Amino acid sequence: MQEPVDVVCAVIRRGAEVLVARRPEGKRLAGLWEFPGGKLEPGEAPEAALHRELQEELGCHVCELLAGPEVVHAYPWCTVRMFAFACLLDPAGPEPSALEHEALAWVAPGDLDRLDLAPADQPLLPWVRALPPA
Repeated sequence: MQEPVDVVCAVIRRGAEVLVARRPEGKRLAGLWEFPGGKLEPGEAPEAALHRELQEELGCHVCELLAGPEVVHAYPWCTVRMFAFACLLDPAGPEPSALEHEALAWVAPGDLDRLDLAPADQPLLPWVRALPPA
């Protein structure tokens, strides 16, 4: 069995909502919603990967990271080990933009069930719903 691929995801909170991103056509899981993030580079700490990935994918910066659960999910093509972080947008930074996604949306945690969420993100829902409003 191959080692899991380490990835990070950000649960970016604003008030009583969290940011989700829809995967674009041409990528695995196209059309599904996810918490933004991506793969760790060799030797990279999860927190550093989170900041790098959010800059690349959304053009934004976050602060006040709170480590959340670690999720292991087996897709048919690989197994991912995801490190989740709750965070806030840096108030001095730019608004998130869909640089690598089809769309972005701010959603109340209680409404996340209505979205077609990526399978690896689904186990995070109880934790996301338990987070206090930002």
